Amino acid sequence: MSRLRVLIIDDDAKVCEYLQELLTPDGCEVVAINDPEQGLAKLKAKETYHILILDLRMPGINGIELLEQIRKIDKDIAAIILTAYPSLETATDAINLDVSAYMQKPFSGEEMRETIARVARKKGIVVRREDELHITIGQRIREVRKKRELTLKQMGRRTNLSVSLLSQIERAESSASVSSLYKIANALDVRIVELFGDF
Repeated sequence: MSRLRVLIIDDDAKVCEYLQELLTPDGCEVVAINDPEQGLAKLKAKETYHILILDLRMPGINGIELLEQIRKIDKDIAAIILTAYPSLETATDAINLDVSAYMQKPFSGEEMRETIARVARKKGIVVRREDELHITIGQRIREVRKKRELTLKQMGRRTNLSVSLLSQIERAESSASVSSLYKIANALDVRIVELFGDF
């Protein structure tokens, strides 16, 4: 299992500290930097990071300008933009620079964790055993549903769960509650443990 390496560039030391304390227990290797130039230097030194968390407003350079420079060095790094001042213009710029997520400050720890997990999955990086479990459950549900020739809409009727939630569970974008898994297993006529694969 790869260890997710996260680079944080934010001139606010408190934000850096908070994110470091939030993500390190999740098994992430976190490097937090207050100086945008130092952050750029780390990437120029060819240090490998999977995810970049970048503040939009910093003294001297804004996050979009910094990201333009970073993209010249590393096109693949997943970027998450943080901003207390969201605007259509910066959101558009962010999309053009292939930003994976655009988050408004203040954000909750749970929002950040979910965003990082979603971004990591999109990039094909499985970092936690928990993520592997969600992927396995989603794949098993999809396989059995297809074998039974059921659509998501039919599953929604049988389980009383929304098509959107069922789709998110199958794509491992949302973790299913025990209650939801019970309903899904009943609708598919399988034992709940069969959805867990080798876990």
